[in-house]
Amino acid sequence: MRQRNKGKLLNSYVEDYVVFDLETTGINQEKDAIIEISAVKVEKHKVVGEFSTLVNPGRHIPAGATSVNGITDEMVKNAPGIETAIKDFLDFAGEYVLVGHNIHTFDLYFVYRAAVDCLDQEVKNDYIDTLYMARRCLPELSHHKLTDVAAHFGLQTEGAHRALFDCMMNQRCYEEMGKLLEKRKKEGVDEEGQNCPICGGVLLLRKGKFGAFYGCSGYPACRFTRNVR
Repeated sequence: MRQRNKGKLLNSYVEDYVVFDLETTGINQEKDAIIEISAVKVEKHKVVGEFSTLVNPGRHIPAGATSVNGITDEMVKNAPGIETAIKDFLDFAGEYVLVGHNIHTFDLYFVYRAAVDCLDQEVKNDYIDTLYMARRCLPELSHHKLTDVAAHFGLQTEGAHRALFDCMMNQRCYEEMGKLLEKRKKEGVDEEGQNCPICGGVLLLRKGKFGAFYGCSGYPACRFTRNVR
């Protein structure tokens, strides 16, 4: 497959965007397949549209995947194939900024692969990963799974791991975190971060034994640091 020409990872709070989520047959981005795509379109911070489709992967859905998302072979039997599903999703998303949780290292790879393999098309949308956003604005949380973030804001989490529900939940989390970031910027306690050159996470200003430095929000999985210039 040709090299992907993708959009930029942003650290922004934008008013127009598309939140999306996938369910898949597994976590191998080269071998597993998409079995559900859902998205919600937001304009001026208000949901204005929804997209959701099951996808027939043309193969058996492993029991392990079904145990997580509840999607069975019977459910996808009459669903469209990935060629139709990925085209419809990309048409829905248009040129909007894409928003999702852990999409930088997971969901987008499935989308990029399907777009190139099925449509010979690159996906150049800029995107925002709410996992990095959560690590940046909710450092007090011990874990930053979407359900952890939603619970922090008092949002309903029952029904998680179906794509459309997760999109709706993440859209509300994104709005709440965006408000927090805007407030912190106005108070001068937060600034627009740069991206880690290793994992793409946000570089956060931290204080250490030898003074201030920038550290990756992906710590401890990513331990990149940079001196303050």
